[in-house]
Amino acid sequence: MAEREPPPVADRLQRKPFTRQDGRRTVRSFVLRQGRFTPAQQRAFDALWPRFGLDYTGEPRDFDAVFGRAARRVLEIGFGNGEALRYAARHDPARDYIGIEVHAPGVGRLLNGLAEDGSDHVRVYHHDAVEVLEREIGDEGLDEIRVYFPDPWHKKRHHKRRLLQPAFALLLVRKLAPGGRLHLATDWQDYAEQMWDVLDATPGLRNRAGPRGHVQRPEWRPQTHFESRGQRLGHGVWDLLYDRVGSESPG
Repeated sequence: MAEREPPPVADRLQRKPFTRQDGRRTVRSFVLRQGRFTPAQQRAFDALWPRFGLDYTGEPRDFDAVFGRAARRVLEIGFGNGEALRYAARHDPARDYIGIEVHAPGVGRLLNGLAEDGSDHVRVYHHDAVEVLEREIGDEGLDEIRVYFPDPWHKKRHHKRRLLQPAFALLLVRKLAPGGRLHLATDWQDYAEQMWDVLDATPGLRNRAGPRGHVQRPEWRPQTHFESRGQRLGHGVWDLLYDRVGSESPG
């Protein structure tokens, strides 16, 4: 029998970071970096996607049915190799976890880790986060959203490609339940400044550390190998925590 390909969604991600919709330029949450599958990652897609994967449909999803229970839910956008998501799921079985990532090898690595841990309260999308948020996750459906170390697009002419823009911030607020939490982390001070500019001005969000404030790394976010290496080189890390306030979603 011929070896199966990764889920078809991978083939639909050959897109640039911007699209035009209703005459407006809309930022996407990624630029595709497929990389190379190891044999183990390929086997993970073949064997484990039906267990942990969610194929994008563009329709509202019943997550109670997906997980077989009603529980509070945490979304991590751009989970990379899945280190933080796997750690969180092991230490927080009472909540359901949803991860979104477009880097296929990282998805494969996480699938293997979830199977090893038996973390059946985790589901994974291999798709664009903006589309998943807009079309598959209901408003006020999330207890927490996490965005750790998004692509900084460090050249000034590329700053418009950064994920944290005003329209995206409003989308995040819509998806958070009142009292929910938004947690971001970056190791680029310039990006932290932009996050403050955007999020401190977003209706429905309150910076837990005060305007332009940040906190020490919370215990639920593990320190990664790359973060440790950066700190040894003198790089800073900024963790930003925002609470969803008010009872009405903006927009």
